[in-house]
Amino acid sequence: MNKIPVAMVGLGRIGSLLEEDPRREKPCTHAGAIAAAGDCRLAAGCDRDEERRRLFARRWQVPVYADAALMLKEQRPGILVIATHPDSHERYCRLAGERGVPVIICEKPLADTLGSARRIARLEGGGGVPGLRILTNHERRYSADYRLARSVLESGRLGPLLGVRGCLYMGRGRRLLDVLWHDGTHLADAVMFLTGGVLKHCRSFGAKLTGQEGTAWLEGRLEFPGSPPEGGLPVLLELGALRDHLVFELEFSGEKGRLRIGNGVYEVWESAESPYAQGFRSLSRAGDRFEGKTGYFANMIADAAASFREPGRRPVSSAADGLRVIEYLHSVGKWR
Repeated sequence: MNKIPVAMVGLGRIGSLLEEDPRREKPCTHAGAIAAAGDCRLAAGCDRDEERRRLFARRWQVPVYADAALMLKEQRPGILVIATHPDSHERYCRLAGERGVPVIICEKPLADTLGSARRIARLEGGGGVPGLRILTNHERRYSADYRLARSVLESGRLGPLLGVRGCLYMGRGRRLLDVLWHDGTHLADAVMFLTGGVLKHCRSFGAKLTGQEGTAWLEGRLEFPGSPPEGGLPVLLELGALRDHLVFELEFSGEKGRLRIGNGVYEVWESAESPYAQGFRSLSRAGDRFEGKTGYFANMIADAAASFREPGRRPVSSAADGLRVIEYLHSVGKWR
């Protein structure tokens, strides 16, 4: 089987540079995932920054370009990775579609505005580019621990879900709204992926989202097919600044237990007779564990390759999924 040529636009941290981090699970970048994939080959890279082009060419031994149109013309890739700033995603998606690239992997967030995200999503299907598939790199959809968590929730072991809580701290000195758009994309998408619902925003309270200190809470709900507009599952997300550490966690509370998952966290708790008070029940840590590699980047490029080889396949993380996240973020607060 011929290997699928994959080209990249954007050769920065998530594109290539993080592969040098000795503590991260490998592969942890688009270039690393492509190079490690058995049925893909890294064909070329493009970036306007000369130093990034130099580092990329030295690291991966492939041609580099300063102009994406020229790269697409000369290389004719089967998959294009877009790992640039969100305000350029629409432009590169359109360019790829015009040049006949059948599969695009677009970094999150899908776009920097709701209008741009909608236009990207419309490139697929009717009225768009025939046969085009766009993956949004919401990496936790591809991560083995999150897929395992989804199976636990779907199994009914914890009973009906009653609420979801999330926590996101991304260090000091960043606007809470920027944290929401850059890292909260993963938090919002993970909530929807794990539950199958659509996350809607209700209200915000606490610190101002335009500020760089304090804690803000986002109250929302998950809507499911057939649920009344005023119903849905309650969701509370916490955004915090001024911490000297990173936290990314979700907790799903059910009638018979709870599940916690996040960076370095995987816990399942089940209801049992309480050892502390007669006639009551408490939560007891179950034996569920997750160890080993999550495969989040490897599984993503495998999904892209399968989408290339199977016309009509719906990616695990599609442009429609990316758009739903942007709709939620836009309802919380505007990017600019």
